[in-house]
Amino acid sequence: IHRVDPALEEVQVADLKRVKAERDQEKVGRALSKLSDGAQAADNLIPLICTAVEAYATVGEISNTLRKSFGKFRPVATL
Repeated sequence: IHRVDPALEEVQVADLKRVKAERDQEKVGRALSKLSDGAQAADNLIPLICTAVEAYATVGEISNTLRKSFGKFRPVATL
């Protein structure tokens, strides 16, 4: 079992808060909005995801945006 050092976790959380405070929130919002629109239109999402990453959107923000369009993946159990 992999255990995360609590001190490392604190550093990562602090870094994430700093990035979110320093980024251009409007740019992130626009990128996530375009990603949502692209998901609804069945566009190629890779360029839209790259734009969101370049705007410093987090993996969680990108995932939540896509989850709103596609829902949460649930594997189908077959016997």
